[in-house]
Amino acid sequence: MTSMVAEPDSARQGPRPVDVALLASVFVIAACGLLYELAAGALASYLLGDSVLQFSTIIGTYLFAMGIGSWLSRYFEEQLPAHFLRVELMVALIGGALPAVLFLANAYAPGAFRFLLYGMVLLVGTLVGLEIPLVMRILKRSASLKDLVSKVLTFDYLGALAVSLAFPIVLVPKLGLVRTGLLFGFMNAAIAVWALVLFKRELRNLRAHAWACAVVMTTLALGVFGADHLTRLADDHFYQDRIVLSSSSPYQRIVVTQGRQGARLYLNGNLQFAQSDEYRYHEALVHPVMAAHGAPKKVAVLGGGDGMAVREVLKYPSVESVTLVELDPAMTDLFRTNAMMTALNHNALNDPRVKIVNTDAFHWLQEAADTFDVIVVDFPDPTNFAIGKLFTNSFYSLMDKRLAASGYAVVQTTSPLIARQSFWTVATTIESVGLTAKPYHVHVPSFGEWGFVMASHRPWHEPTSLPEGMRFLTLPTLRLMFDFPLDMARVPTEVNRLSNQVLVNTYEREWGKVEH
Repeated sequence: MTSMVAEPDSARQGPRPVDVALLASVFVIAACGLLYELAAGALASYLLGDSVLQFSTIIGTYLFAMGIGSWLSRYFEEQLPAHFLRVELMVALIGGALPAVLFLANAYAPGAFRFLLYGMVLLVGTLVGLEIPLVMRILKRSASLKDLVSKVLTFDYLGALAVSLAFPIVLVPKLGLVRTGLLFGFMNAAIAVWALVLFKRELRNLRAHAWACAVVMTTLALGVFGADHLTRLADDHFYQDRIVLSSSSPYQRIVVTQGRQGARLYLNGNLQFAQSDEYRYHEALVHPVMAAHGAPKKVAVLGGGDGMAVREVLKYPSVESVTLVELDPAMTDLFRTNAMMTALNHNALNDPRVKIVNTDAFHWLQEAADTFDVIVVDFPDPTNFAIGKLFTNSFYSLMDKRLAASGYAVVQTTSPLIARQSFWTVATTIESVGLTAKPYHVHVPSFGEWGFVMASHRPWHEPTSLPEGMRFLTLPTLRLMFDFPLDMARVPTEVNRLSNQVLVNTYEREWGKVEH
């Protein structure tokens, strides 16, 4: 028997143009909403460290705020298109300006940064939580609940997927966080304009809504074109010295300044070297292991994308090959091609003996088959778990497999004075994999007292000569670096493992005492 149940008019006629437009807007809304969340998390990890903690708290706060917005949507009963348009304009303005406001706050009012960060995340999340319920209630006029939910959620998830891929691969490297935020705010405002056209017959005070759209879109457009100026304004105040280069990669924000004491490199706002005294750090890092070996031929440098450690390694005529493993190609490209940077590293990264591998050092050690006479480990301090894994017993066990039986490794190991427990945690962790740890320290004016740990299977022997061209290190000076005064003497520590990463928490606690 043929069913006599009539189909809804919408099913016979197909989707209306207004419904198609709204579903397309869901895609854009989802992309914009996720972008603001990613931008807040990236900024928090750049400026506050510990990316796992920052992204976790940002995502949690954002989702909680979206729940608030969804709950509040029940109180919007009439004039739904007008409410939707206003919400879009507010999301566009607040979400789009979020990266710029936070950059400026970090430079001019650092004490207010956390308050602004979570306040803006809460506000944007609440507004984003209002968007989808309002769209669904507008679409409900001409679609069954089953079709409505499936279509809206499909477009919502597709928009989130698109921006999650584009954010680290295209948007941040090519546009930067400030311009990306403003551009997506402009896209949110464009949805408001679209709603203005679609629902112009339903909107009261059409002229006022049109003026609001025009003001918001003009403001955001001006912001997009002035994004570089906004970023420079914040950077100039934060870094004090004149900024000669700044860029953002998927991994970090790179800034080089030039002042009376020369160039300085900052990664995510943290000083990495100062031209005035970097030679002290790099000579102390490289030469105690290189000179002690005698005639190293194959050397690996893990981290150290600035090429300064490679510069020191190449002072040894016996060196036949240097493999530099640096995660961020933006770093090695900068220090391989920029005339100012190549002058600092003596064009080391263009030496024919140097091979650059842009990959994660942990994975590289897992896959590499070569062994090396010397391994120089020059990673940033363990400010987050992504870097902290490079200070674990798992990492040092892999390093041991790539170290020749007569070879030496050396690890940059933060300050034994300020972060005493962190420093000795690294020594304990190296010893836990069967290597002998030989700690030492040096004074670098830009950083204070700084520490290193050598690792090997054979005893370390004090070298009898050093290559020419030293600016700081001498044989008598080298001998003194192994003496630890009482306030830097060894303390009991745990092994830093992948499963616990105690070092990250210890480091944050010890350096936090200094910062506050």
